[in-house]
Amino acid sequence: MKRLVLIIFFITGPFLQAQNWQTNFEEAKSIAIKEDKNIVLVFSGSDWCAPCMKLEKNIWMSDEFKAEINKSWVTYKADFPKKKANQLTPELTEQNKNLAEKYNKGGSFPLVVLLDKNGKVLGMTGFKNVSPAEYIAMIKKFEK
Repeated sequence: MKRLVLIIFFITGPFLQAQNWQTNFEEAKSIAIKEDKNIVLVFSGSDWCAPCMKLEKNIWMSDEFKAEINKSWVTYKADFPKKKANQLTPELTEQNKNLAEKYNKGGSFPLVVLLDKNGKVLGMTGFKNVSPAEYIAMIKKFEK
């Protein structure tokens, strides 16, 4: 039985991913340049910020958003967890802190920043209680 569960997990695991969130911002910028895409930079408190959790569940994990990012954007989540069990590596923590100093000086959570491939801010928003399609349209308005 354990083998069957493991086999199913390994077969379906890649399809259960919410999307391809980058874990290195410089890599995200390189991909954005190579693929000529903008970057969706999300500042999140994944284990303490209720609106961040709602955004994750309602928007980032939606099929509509998953499909859109594959064709339109490179994504990076600058997470700031508080629980000890969820702490990031020191390097990732420092990278996210540096991004916050540059793009989130007000310390807003969640904060969604659309950047061009060179890191220039095109627009910012936060949690909105809207459908995934409406949220995608809101981000796309920043591109015009």
